[in-house]
Amino acid sequence: MVFETENGISVQQQGAPVLTEDSGTIASGSFQFSSPEGVPVAISYVADENGFQPSGDVLPTPPPIPSNILRSLEYNAAHASEE
Repeated sequence: MVFETENGISVQQQGAPVLTEDSGTIASGSFQFSSPEGVPVAISYVADENGFQPSGDVLPTPPPIPSNILRSLEYNAAHASEE
């Protein structure tokens, strides 16, 4: 499915049934529009057994994990069986 509105919104989507014991549908697509400030916004996505997974430059991302926290997590994982 593809369509575009008069105000510049553009949408593309495709999907397919999945034949598994948990039958469902996998869909993917994208949409584009201009923000109120005139900035182009483009989002692409996949929706499958892992849920809705959007991607695009305008979506927020978490900050990187600080190195000392990362080392602590690695240490905890390596020594978890000692308890």
